[in-house]
Amino acid sequence: MSETPPNTLQYRFDGPEDAPVLILGPALGTTWHMWDRQIPELSRQWRVVRYDLPGHAGTPTEAFGSIDDLADRVLALLDSLGIERFAYAGVSLGGAVGTALALKAPHRLGSLALVCSSPRFGTPDEWRHRAVVVRSTGLEQTAATSPETWFTPHFRATQPAIVEWAVQMVRVTDAQCYIAACEALAGHDVRADLGRIGVPTLVVGGAEDTAAPPADARALVAGIPDSRLAVVPGAAHLANIEQPAAVTDLLVTHFSATWSEPRAAAAVTFPTPPPVPPQPHAAPAAAGTGTGEVPDVEATALVPAPVPAPDDRLAEGTRVRREVLGDAHVDRALAAADDFTGDFQDYVTRAAWGEVWTRPGLDRRMRSVATLTALTARGHYDDIAHHTRAALRNGLTPDEIKEVLLHAAVYCGVPAAGAAFAVAGRTIREELGPRRE
Repeated sequence: MSETPPNTLQYRFDGPEDAPVLILGPALGTTWHMWDRQIPELSRQWRVVRYDLPGHAGTPTEAFGSIDDLADRVLALLDSLGIERFAYAGVSLGGAVGTALALKAPHRLGSLALVCSSPRFGTPDEWRHRAVVVRSTGLEQTAATSPETWFTPHFRATQPAIVEWAVQMVRVTDAQCYIAACEALAGHDVRADLGRIGVPTLVVGGAEDTAAPPADARALVAGIPDSRLAVVPGAAHLANIEQPAAVTDLLVTHFSATWSEPRAAAAVTFPTPPPVPPQPHAAPAAAGTGTGEVPDVEATALVPAPVPAPDDRLAEGTRVRREVLGDAHVDRALAAADDFTGDFQDYVTRAAWGEVWTRPGLDRRMRSVATLTALTARGHYDDIAHHTRAALRNGLTPDEIKEVLLHAAVYCGVPAAGAAFAVAGRTIREELGPRRE
């Protein structure tokens, strides 16, 4: 991936040059065109800046490791444009970037809107599993199924052009950047930090959103002191596409009421944006974009309980163990611990995961290779299943796991490798097939 400094997000302007600045952040797998239906109204009174995520819509495929990294990249872009103060609206992952901006740069953010967002999207295991599928099989399966999450059944049936457009947006996304975004979302959890967000915030949820359900929207409002909630009927995860008029009205009302700088603030001279690749994926016009009354819910403060400082090796070992083996596996192991086995679980977490797996000498891919080989040699087939899943999470492909076990057959014995192949093959099929939970 490129080593260019993290200030090269692809962007575009709409609206008058002397207007206050509104940044619009996209969802994972989409382009800035997901906001097309909001631009005519928002750009009447805002200088709107839209950006694309790394590896989306032909943008540079620059590495990033977290939501905070993406927020830093947005701030670097704004610095390069001479923009100090701004309002921000983001959908899904774009909303997660918005919460990061509110926490990192509260003095620069004047108003915030979080659309179909969450303080924690699903579980880390779900995102790591999605990364495994994309790493192993590419984006086609994810692209084909994305509309099932993004839009309601009625919208999918009546707006086939938009559904196909949505599939194409995912198909042209760089797979490695999509994987990086999945891993960033696996680590996204701001539940304990919501009380520190001091900017006026509108939270918009889709009534039929399964990816960031209304309960997640209510959790945001419960945690952010100066916030209000609106739930849009007839909308799933991309509510601003499915119900553009309703979402646009909410955004205009919120930003008009909460922006803390006058309309006549000193103008910013914006440089001409760099040329960008052609984008054939602008959203088609949608028919039947109904609106509805949207209720407001008063926010209540949520004060997180203080967390005692844990033993560093135990805390770091727990983190790495969860990232490699998955939350479900670790939760089962810890739940099964009792007075007799609890100390052993702490020892394993500290020694294996807090010391050996955190050493810098080998990356996680290499450690998975070594672990699968050792487990095959010793015949620990239950552990081979766990560490096959771990190897997929750590970046090994099924073909690479096959090569590891073929190599082990020479040095560990054919019967041992044959049994390992059976366990690993079954595990790979389970991991790369559809989830049932």
